[in-house]
Parts: sequence; structure tokens; C-alpha cells
Amino acid sequence: MIRFDNSYARLPNEFYARVAPTPVASPHLLALNTDVARRLGLSPEWLRSSAGVEVLAGNRVPEGAEPLAQAYAGHQFGGFVPQLGDGRAVLLGEVIAPDGARFDIQLKGSGQTPFSRRGDGRAWMGPVLREYIVSEFMAAMGVPTTRALAAVATGETVWREHGLPGAVLTRVAASHIRVGTFQYFAVRGQDEALAALTDHVISRHYPTADGPLSFLEQVVARQAETVAQWMALGFIHGVMNTDNMAVSGETIDYGPCAFMDVYHPDTVFSSIDRAGRYAWAQQPQMAVWNLAQLATCLIPLMGERETAIELATKAVHGFAPLYQDAWLRRFGAKLGLTGKADVQPLVENLLSLMARQRADFTRVFAGLADGSARLEFPDPAPFDDWTRRWQAHSPDTNVMKHANPTRIPRNHRIEEVIAAAVADDLAPFERLFAAVTHPHDKRNEWDDLAAAPQPQEVVQQTFCGT
Repeated sequence: MIRFDNSYARLPNEFYARVAPTPVASPHLLALNTDVARRLGLSPEWLRSSAGVEVLAGNRVPEGAEPLAQAYAGHQFGGFVPQLGDGRAVLLGEVIAPDGARFDIQLKGSGQTPFSRRGDGRAWMGPVLREYIVSEFMAAMGVPTTRALAAVATGETVWREHGLPGAVLTRVAASHIRVGTFQYFAVRGQDEALAALTDHVISRHYPTADGPLSFLEQVVARQAETVAQWMALGFIHGVMNTDNMAVSGETIDYGPCAFMDVYHPDTVFSSIDRAGRYAWAQQPQMAVWNLAQLATCLIPLMGERETAIELATKAVHGFAPLYQDAWLRRFGAKLGLTGKADVQPLVENLLSLMARQRADFTRVFAGLADGSARLEFPDPAPFDDWTRRWQAHSPDTNVMKHANPTRIPRNHRIEEVIAAAVADDLAPFERLFAAVTHPHDKRNEWDDLAAAPQPQEVVQQTFCGT
């Protein structure tokens, strides 16, 4: 039923701990992503069956899987932790899709592992449904991201501040290898393991790289594109720790993530980011910081130390022009001005105006194509002046419509979905999921999901962890 080829499990034992998922009491399917299932060559009908749900819940390990928890370290809000690892997730194995592509299948919330520290290894339903919705919206917008295959309720209670319904997310990724995976071996001085890891990642993700430096340069380029896409959607990751940056370039670990409603560059949603380290406007700088940590890990593999430091530094500094180019392309498309030289001042002027008047990020850009953006400004006169300058460049409406979603997974809507699901009502989840995975469709029945929150609906913070 599932074709596995577990290359990560063939790496030395120090890369992981072999551990099976912990069975749950009474699993039942909350959601199944048939598009992802078919991409993997899996039968949606089988996944919905009792046998399939048992696999998705972690009650049954499928033939060919070699379940394990990956080891990694990481800088968390700037402070280094030498051992983290998968404390509430188990990698079942690597699936070979019909086209030959390789994907990790991971169960998130599947019980304790040797890396759990004092955690219970479980997840509750809220963060599982949040990641399911947000990651699939990102995929619909073309952002490199992990995918959600399924969400399964466990029939068990997870204890946080109080008892909450448990769930398991089946997450699909090109891989789950992080900057922190490299740090785990670098801090221990295990150069042979670092070399093995580098060779593995090059083989899996960067086959044109001809060594550690070329690999670093290509990771930098992918991250520049990914972060520019985040910025263009008003997305705030929330925890850009080095253990949450995938070297594949995919967006990973949707914890206290959120999309801006009212625009301001200093917007933060994470309840634990009190200093604003991972605010919207800080994300490019934090990506560079993380990439510098990766570069530091690779230096021992790059020959003479002083030369290696110089070359690695140059590679990391390459992020800025690559990001600037990606930013101009993304925001230029949002204005319908692809290939135009004066995109930057127009975008920056519009963003400044939006910040001053507390305009909604998504609705302003979506409304440029049909003229409704003006309604987002309490004092429209400055926007009218900006519009005259912008329209002088003959923007392309079709380009704008493709670049600007009509709907995003807004915080207050996700919270409504979670509250309803806890009460055994999945209809709001299914409706929001359908709407945000078709973000450009004009359907009257979804108009309310495109609306900005009322003052009493605004969600100021999201919370880390599952």
C-alpha cells in the first residue's frame, strides 16, 4: 500500500532514536487531504478505512516503515540548546511517489520519544487543525511548505492548562532536516557525521551542489525566495528558531504563526516573543542569522579555515540581493507591475500609508484589482494620490488577481473552527479549508471569510506548542 525507502534510517545511529508511535485509545478521522494522498500514490479510500486510520493515528506501523525520532539542536530565541530532537513526532519513513519524488511521512503528536524531556509527546486538536489549514493555504499560494495529509482525533484527553481533545497530524515534507540538525553534530565536533549529513542533504535536495559551499549557497537562495513569499502574504512564522528552519527551503513547524489583519511592520503574534525578535519585518534578518549558524557548521568541511570563513560569509551575505530581487518580484506582482523599475518606492509608500491608517493588509492588496482598496482607508485622500501615481504605470489586473488572495486563514476564523471542532462540529473547519485552498475563487458564500475581524473578534496572540 505504501512504498517506503528510508534513506535517513540508513544514516548512523546518532542521527536518531528508533521509536514507534504510541497507540491511542479510540482514533477517528477528522480530515483527509485527498490531493496530498494522490500525490503520494496513496489510496484515499484505504486511508479512510479502519486500517488506514490506525496507521494515521500511530496504532499500526505499516510494512516497510522504520519509525524514528530525529536528533537536532537549535537556537531558540537566540539561546542555544545542544539537544532538542523530535519530542512529540515520529518519522514513519520516506515514501516514494509515483513520479519518483521522495517525501517524509511524520506523525506529529504521536507520543513520547527519547527527546521528549518532560513533555507528554501529544498534541491537542487546536494546533493540529491550525497547521492543517495554514500549511494547505500556503501550498495553494505556491509557498514551499510541509503539507497536511490527515488529522486524526485520538479519543484521549491531553492536559495543558486544562483537559483538551487529543489529535495527531500526519505531516508530509521533502524532509524534516533542519539547520539545527547540522548544529547537533557541529557542537559535538562530529565532523564525520556532519559530512555524512551534508552528503545526504545534497543527494536528496541539492543534486547540483558540488560540495558544502555550493550547498550553502543554494540553501541561501531557497530561503530568500521562501521568506519573500511569506512577506508578500503578511505571514508571520512566529518561531524562526534554527530548529524550525528546514534546509529544503520549505516552511515548517506552524506553531504560533498568523497572518496580519491590520498592517504594521512590527506585528508579532507569538505569546512568547515579547521582544519582537520574530516580528513580520524582522523575518529576513532572522533568516540571515539562521543561515549564518548553518554556515558556521559547514566551515570544518570546507578546507583551510580562514578561506572557508571568508567564502561562507560571502555566501550568507548573498541572501540580501537575492531576497531583494524576490521581494521586488513578489510585491511587484501584487501591484501588477512585474518587471517595472519603480516598484520599490510605490510599495513602500503604500505600506507606510497602510500602517498610518491601520488598513487591512490582505484586503488592500486584493482590492487594488477591483477598486475596493480605497474603502480600507479612513482618510482616502492620500491613497487616491498614491493610486494616480500607481495607475500611471498601467498595472496588469490579471497579475494582481493571481498574486493577491481574496481570503487568508485569519486568526479569528481559525479560533472559531477550533472551538467548533472541540464541540464535535467540523463543518466550519471544512468550509474554511475549502475557502482558503481556493484563495482566488469569487464565491458569494465565502464573502464573510474575506472580511476583516470586528474589534471584538481580533486575536492578539497565538500560542506555541501542541
